[in-house]
Amino acid sequence: MTSAPTWTIAQIADEFGVTHRTVRHYEDLGLISPERRGTQRVYHRRDRTRLALILRGKRLGFPLEEIRTIIDLFDAPRGRRTQLEYVLGQIDERRTDLEQRLRDVQDAIAELGEFERRCREDLSRLDHV
Repeated sequence: MTSAPTWTIAQIADEFGVTHRTVRHYEDLGLISPERRGTQRVYHRRDRTRLALILRGKRLGFPLEEIRTIIDLFDAPRGRRTQLEYVLGQIDERRTDLEQRLRDVQDAIAELGEFERRCREDLSRLDHV
């Protein structure tokens, strides 16, 4: 019988492209909970999965408390359905926020383009004086 795979903090950090400090920070917040063998942290599949979800949530702009709620729901009874329903609601909110940010960025780019055009016209007039 083979034992379940485990990872060290160095292996987990390297795999996910984060620092040891980041991994320890998520542990301090209770988002992951590796086994302790003396002073060594031993990460199991659950920790690895949770870290992947944390980092994905961060990339999508979710605050850590929302990420905690989502991944903790996975452990709740009927967690899969509850988690998915909650996540779908969060996705809708996040999408709305990102779409507004996109519109704001597009407006800012348009305003910069207009300002650039006026500056170039002013510069051209100065060159012809």
